[in-house]
Amino acid sequence: MSGLLTRTMEQMPFEIRTQGELDQMVPPLMRTLSKDLDVLSLVARMCPVLFTDGSAGVFVLGEFYHDDQTAALLQLLKKRNYRLHPTPLFILSPALLIAVTKTVRTSVLGTTPSSDPAANGGALAQAVNSIIVWALRHRASDVHFNVKRMQSDSPVMFTIDGRYVCPDRFAHIPTATMLAMLAVTWMDVEGGNGAVFDPTVEQQGRVTRELEGQRICLRWASLATDQGCSVCLRVLVLDSTDLTPELSELGYLKSQISALRRASLTQGGAIVLAGTVGSGKSTTLATLMREIPAHRKVITLEDPAEYFIPNALQNTVSRSLEENELSVFDNKLKAFKRSAMNDLLIGEIRDMAGGRAFADLAGSGVSLYTTVHSGSALWVPERLSSSFIGVPRDLLATPGILKLLVFQCLLPVLCQGCAQTYEQVASSAQWYCALSQQRSAHWRESWVASMEEQAELPRSRLRFRSEHGCPKCANGLTALNGTSGRTVAAEMIAPSEEPDFLRALKANDGLLMHRWFEQRPRSALFDADMTGKSAQQCALYKVWNGLVDPRIVEQVFGVMSLAMRPAFVPI
Repeated sequence: MSGLLTRTMEQMPFEIRTQGELDQMVPPLMRTLSKDLDVLSLVARMCPVLFTDGSAGVFVLGEFYHDDQTAALLQLLKKRNYRLHPTPLFILSPALLIAVTKTVRTSVLGTTPSSDPAANGGALAQAVNSIIVWALRHRASDVHFNVKRMQSDSPVMFTIDGRYVCPDRFAHIPTATMLAMLAVTWMDVEGGNGAVFDPTVEQQGRVTRELEGQRICLRWASLATDQGCSVCLRVLVLDSTDLTPELSELGYLKSQISALRRASLTQGGAIVLAGTVGSGKSTTLATLMREIPAHRKVITLEDPAEYFIPNALQNTVSRSLEENELSVFDNKLKAFKRSAMNDLLIGEIRDMAGGRAFADLAGSGVSLYTTVHSGSALWVPERLSSSFIGVPRDLLATPGILKLLVFQCLLPVLCQGCAQTYEQVASSAQWYCALSQQRSAHWRESWVASMEEQAELPRSRLRFRSEHGCPKCANGLTALNGTSGRTVAAEMIAPSEEPDFLRALKANDGLLMHRWFEQRPRSALFDADMTGKSAQQCALYKVWNGLVDPRIVEQVFGVMSLAMRPAFVPI
């Protein structure tokens, strides 16, 4: 490599992030040179370009900036007597590079590109893969392609540690390119409704990829909105032998772990994990089922199998919302019933097929483990007996059918390297409440005083998230600064041990059930024993211990005073 090219490769890269920055380049971009140099096969990674002043350069993906092919392409430009731009290398995102190769004219006369369609498709697929790889490296659970059909650019969002965030590098993808990326990805969807991607209707399915040495399943769910479609891809690592964390590592406390294990070791009945989407229900169940003794036969039925459970015979059954596909689920369950199993995990009860399976198996002597979408352990029977699922209420109220009901949510854990005391945040110029609204010092003092008065939670024990983070937690995503993972806040009901609960359930008396839940015996609010406590009270215990920002508890559960009733201890 010549001295000039060596110095060029050693320069700080010039990064073009958005279509607007590309349009404002000086001198402006004239056309691509991929066809002229016969390098169309490289357009997924790099593209030689010509500027209006006659100079030339190379647009390249960041990971190929120091690649030998990039150096060879610069050498080829010099060999063909092109004058190199003073900064001849420009880093573009995959989506923006695709936009350049598809939309820039290939000649001054204005003819459109005649590049290889296969190369374009490969570039689009690689652009999607680069986004998924970024998601894997940052432990994102979901990737959201939000198409803004009336705007030139559209963002890709990520769910990371429960936060919905948009990194700068993915905030401005050309809308036409995003639609093309989704159309190419849909071509690989299995079990999808529709032969082609249609942004005007809801579609679902799954895509399998080999990335980062792992087999990845992308569970596709699209939503047609007024502004354009939003495609959510749930990122699942298949064939992984990594085990889920221990229950204590997930954030369960000693009394809660004891309740889970006690229920698991009892034969028959159902353990139901409730929570919202992304609340870690499947992780908790997988961890719990790992502890089942080896002399019991464990089978799972999932869509798909999300976590490796060493002692289980795991089965993936693809399900859609189409009624004619429910027979696949039913037939698999019939086979299971003849397999002499002891424990069965059904990934989620969400429809009539799941409801029939629950009613059939929960009282058969099999230990059943499953999840539902619900906002409280108290609401689980209402969800199961709803018209969408259809489990008879009389069955649910039978002692032994519902063994343990668990609701859990995940709360951001404060980074212990930079968590701030109340004195530190009080000295700052700005203060934001749970609603992310800036508040005055007087408002802040009143807020803290109310917690001290109602919950006996002294300000000296409060810790708050640092918006700037520290070397331990800062990773380039401002919304996650000051946090380090998540912890469980959970509540539990053991119906067979609570006859008043079962009577209220059988009578369909929701008010009586709620009153019973609020008046259950429990220890003091900041005692480590979580028996009888709500998920909100569990969260407040973690605030007391400096693990969780109190504003997060208000965001998730609402006004704290609702959880601050005096403890009821029976005589």
